[in-house]
Amino acid sequence: MSRQIFVNLPVRDLERSKAFFAALGMAIVPRFTNEQAACVRIAEGIHTMLLVEPFFQGFTKLPVADARRSTEVLLALSCDSREEVDALVAKAVAAGATTPNAPQDHGFMVQHGFADPDGHQWEVFWMDENAAPERC
Repeated sequence: MSRQIFVNLPVRDLERSKAFFAALGMAIVPRFTNEQAACVRIAEGIHTMLLVEPFFQGFTKLPVADARRSTEVLLALSCDSREEVDALVAKAVAAGATTPNAPQDHGFMVQHGFADPDGHQWEVFWMDENAAPERC
């Protein structure tokens, strides 16, 4: 059996979050979606579970971070080309995201990113592993 990853993220407005990720071309998985949570298929084996904050809180005794005020995690998502990095960030901005950092070109890698409507930071990158220095 191959491994999958399901990244759980707290959201304030589930419908807004579902619309945002759908605008990026990501599929909402109806089987694992209800009024408290939505499963978003990012790619084969990679998903995010968008959980309304009270539901998310039920999984932890720690306070839920407000991603608009602090960084709880940086989510890095690879792309197949430099052009795909630019296109995905443009789609995200058109759907309501912000871009907290300027794009960076390291020669062997380009990266940019966006903060989704709940403030979660997504680092979008393309990398030519063969051109990477011995130690990055």
